[in-house]
Amino acid sequence: MPREKGRKLVAQNKKARHNYQIGHTLEAGMVLTGTEVKSLRNGRCSLADAFATIDDGEVWLRNANIPEYAFGTWRNHAATRTRKLLLNRREIDKLERELGDSGRTLVPLSVYFSDGYAKVEIAVGTGKKDWDKRQTIRERDMNRETQRELAERNKRRR
Repeated sequence: MPREKGRKLVAQNKKARHNYQIGHTLEAGMVLTGTEVKSLRNGRCSLADAFATIDDGEVWLRNANIPEYAFGTWRNHAATRTRKLLLNRREIDKLERELGDSGRTLVPLSVYFSDGYAKVEIAVGTGKKDWDKRQTIRERDMNRETQRELAERNKRRR
């Protein structure tokens, strides 16, 4: 059976870009059990409370919710278990250096299949203050208004 090609998005952490200033991003593989892969292929995953840590030179994804597989048996997985992320030594060392600064954390942005392999995109994020969030929303609204006005002007020209 040939492997599927391309990228198929399973879950996205939309709050991450709102709550964090996103810096360096990486793609990491995940160590999963069979029922976790089947549950992901059904599109069931939540990254709402998820975060990543580096413990003893290994990167771990914590609190990511992959619900139990509906047709699983007694060997089904725990929904929010800690999952190991696969990165090479240079990438882990670089992440450790970046996380040395205070206020930085590893945030998972999305879970997807890339050429048949389950991957997670993680980023080094710095927490935003409330006024930063309001400013981001204000800028987004201003950009939307400008686009609407330009579209309206282009419609009238025709």
